[in-house]
Amino acid sequence: MRTLYSRDIIDPVKQLCIRCNFRLDPQTVKFLKRAKLLEKSELGLYVLGEILDNKDIAAEKEMPLCQDTGVAVFFVRWGQECVLKGASVQQVFDQAVREAYKEAYLRKSMLKDPLFDRNNTKDNTPAVVHLELVPGNKVEVSYLAKGAGADNSSQLAMLTPADVPEGIKEFVLKVCREAGASSCPPWILGIGVGGTFDSVAALAKKALLRDLGSKHKQKPYQKLEKEFFTAVNKLGIGPQGLGGRITALGVFIESAPCHAASLPVAVNIQCHSNRKGVVII
Repeated sequence: MRTLYSRDIIDPVKQLCIRCNFRLDPQTVKFLKRAKLLEKSELGLYVLGEILDNKDIAAEKEMPLCQDTGVAVFFVRWGQECVLKGASVQQVFDQAVREAYKEAYLRKSMLKDPLFDRNNTKDNTPAVVHLELVPGNKVEVSYLAKGAGADNSSQLAMLTPADVPEGIKEFVLKVCREAGASSCPPWILGIGVGGTFDSVAALAKKALLRDLGSKHKQKPYQKLEKEFFTAVNKLGIGPQGLGGRITALGVFIESAPCHAASLPVAVNIQCHSNRKGVVII
């Protein structure tokens, strides 16, 4: 067994939050530069140039890539041989967020209650922690800063098995059309298929952890991702919704077994400020 104490988790997770808010994911930078070579719209090219300039300024001045530093979402693969002493998993992640968002002057956006006590918690907690127990003695923490613009434009639908695959494609394109400029394209799209009503949205969000350029392990899903990617970019929404060829930088699908009578589908949008990262403890 391996014993971990609160600071063993808090310190690296705090640094992960700060780094991801100041420095754009390297693969995203690579794909934005590639997008600039492919875009034909003058406005689209201008926007892509501004996005790339913004990431340089943010890194140099250690300022947030986007003013909406989002909900702190973590996907944690916790080795079963690790024992945490001194606090609960939720408590240590909340403390990491609390310290990161205070020390780095990141915007705090979390409210105590959605309806009756809409007062800011003033430290961006609580964090959202998806915990998975896995074999081993290490803890792998993946972080997403999820801003409201992209999450507000995300949707979930309970389709039927008869809707495969065209119904899924139609739903994905519907979500994209309705999202438009409000979700700051070019996007990365995470698509969850299967599972249940409560789990499919987490699947879609988990899909956003994949690196741009990566392929699904299963060839039928590779084909579907490519088809959806092409269709989304034919919508002509373009960078910041101003028109152009580049609406999405990537489309990723995560699937799970589901009930024979159900086909849950969720689309979670990640804006071009793709603030994500991973640390292994």
